[in-house]
Amino acid sequence: MFDFAQARRFMIEGQIRTNEVTEPGIVAAMAELERERFVPASFRTVAYVDRDLPAAEAGQPGAQRFLLSPMVLAKIVRSADLASSDRVLHVGCTTGYGTAVIARLAGTVVALEEDEALSRTAARNLSDLGFSNVSCVTGPLAAGWPAGGPYDVIIVEGAVEELPEALSGQLKEDGRLVAILGAGRTGRGTLFRRTPAGLSGFPLFDAAAPVLPGFAKAPAFQF
Repeated sequence: MFDFAQARRFMIEGQIRTNEVTEPGIVAAMAELERERFVPASFRTVAYVDRDLPAAEAGQPGAQRFLLSPMVLAKIVRSADLASSDRVLHVGCTTGYGTAVIARLAGTVVALEEDEALSRTAARNLSDLGFSNVSCVTGPLAAGWPAGGPYDVIIVEGAVEELPEALSGQLKEDGRLVAILGAGRTGRGTLFRRTPAGLSGFPLFDAAAPVLPGFAKAPAFQF
């Protein structure tokens, strides 16, 4: 039988701590949450490898979406500097693993997913684990979820080529938004803050991730 607990320990020591994510809350959350619960059955034995994993089996709804690698997710969550009083919008929650990590650290979380099948899976996973501070909602990722805002923090689990004004406008004054800015190997984990003049961004780390639906840059007009 596959030893998931040992694989989880290897993930913490080989991917999380070695990449300078040592905050006790993040480490404890990722050491205790069973990531294999959140991935398709055919990927459970590789649930703790250092790679993005499909959120659904091939050919199923949501198969084109991905859970970010544990290391990249940990760096994103660390960059958000979550507090127990924070209200968080988690954009692109897929099956809920990233939401579960966030919910262990924040006050309340709105988990947004536009794929209905994935949203149902996330809601079931989080309910089964007893998370009472999470609301799972379904809608276009780029539109955010204004009904639950304004938010102290918005975490985008995936890459964006540009940030829609609709999303940044849901942050509180001095609120934080963390996303991977840029496509492919040019991506950078970036922390944005809401200021009176708009969003101010600062790149923090290199990261590659698939671009989320609705966040691709519009093609430039060519003559």
